[in-house]
Amino acid sequence: MTQIFVYGTLKKGQPNYSRMLDPVNGKASFCGRASTIDKFPLVIAGKYNIPFLLNIPGEGQNVQGEVYSVDDQMLAFLDRFESIPHMYQRTLVKLKVEEWVDGAGCAQTPGSTMEAFVYSTTTYQPEWVKLPSYENYDAYGDHGLEYVFREARDD
Repeated sequence: MTQIFVYGTLKKGQPNYSRMLDPVNGKASFCGRASTIDKFPLVIAGKYNIPFLLNIPGEGQNVQGEVYSVDDQMLAFLDRFESIPHMYQRTLVKLKVEEWVDGAGCAQTPGSTMEAFVYSTTTYQPEWVKLPSYENYDAYGDHGLEYVFREARDD
């Protein structure tokens, strides 16, 4: 099992969370909530209003998200879903554990630090670094930027 940190549309209550639950994609177990130890810009960008974690450590916010333990099948699905390596790259990130579920396949305690993989990007448009940065993405937030589902995109 591999631990993945999700910060955008794959979180609970967000537009693509159902993909984490679909057994056709593989297995994903919710482990808990965490935030990045380093700050990163989390921006909403592009014509589809996609959340991107820009791989610029030290800038932006301590990003909040969720940690999942995923099997190889789910990891392969997520790599395809996140368009590795063109749109996102899967890299390790250091996290501070905020809340943890016992028996989720990974043992941590609140306040401890850990590493997990995250889908961040180094392939962004230069103007994205000037966009507002968020510490907690919510597709339905007051930013007014409606996320466009993959199935509704014209590319």
